[in-house]
Amino acid sequence: MAEYLAVLREGLIELAGPPGQEAARDPGRLRALLQHLEEVREWNRLVNLTGITDLGEMVVKHTLDSAALLGRVPVSPGMRVLDVGTGAGFPGVVLGLLVPGVRLSLLDSLQKRCRFLEHLCQVLWPGDREVEVLWGRAEEWGHRPGYREAYDLVTARAVAEMRVLAELCLPFVRVGGRFVALKGPGGRQEVAEAARALATLGGEVTGLWEVTLPAGAGERLLVEVTKVRPTPALYPRRPGVPEKRPL
Repeated sequence: MAEYLAVLREGLIELAGPPGQEAARDPGRLRALLQHLEEVREWNRLVNLTGITDLGEMVVKHTLDSAALLGRVPVSPGMRVLDVGTGAGFPGVVLGLLVPGVRLSLLDSLQKRCRFLEHLCQVLWPGDREVEVLWGRAEEWGHRPGYREAYDLVTARAVAEMRVLAELCLPFVRVGGRFVALKGPGGRQEVAEAARALATLGGEVTGLWEVTLPAGAGERLLVEVTKVRPTPALYPRRPGVPEKRPL
């Protein structure tokens, strides 16, 4: 365990900006980040949460990959944050642990994963009403009052290509807020192909940052899109349509 703590601590200092540096000095925060991974491993026997089950790999490829967002994008207590297609809670749960006080929503379409997330939130944030799990499709939640154009930051990791992500995520972002996609090395091409979709939905690319993960785990691209005008009421389209017919 000490080995994993050392990798986690060093990676947070290197990749995750001031929140990571603060967490690296907080044994309780470090334990919570590792507990998240242990819960994922335990539930992965029943629910398909991840194909990576080695704890050392999970620290780098899940936790630090998620935390790297904080090295480029400012996130502060009180911000309303939504993680779309959160799965096992990456990056949403990691952001919530590294920036205490964010108002966190975790959205996933599979009920089994949402049951895991509800359990996880009770373990990590017992009784905290500022953390909620949303079960359903982004295409439906994106039209609901109180959720549409209500978030300061919306994130997505390993969910879909940028044209599809734009339609799923931007309707949730308030004007002036940001949508951040965590992409692989091919992300720049996706961003170029999504130019029309982003413009249609009221977004504008304001940041592209390459991140190198520790231990030879590869390159990542952070894509920041700022909401510059409201999303037309038509979007998102019905469930499944954004993926079948991307803008």
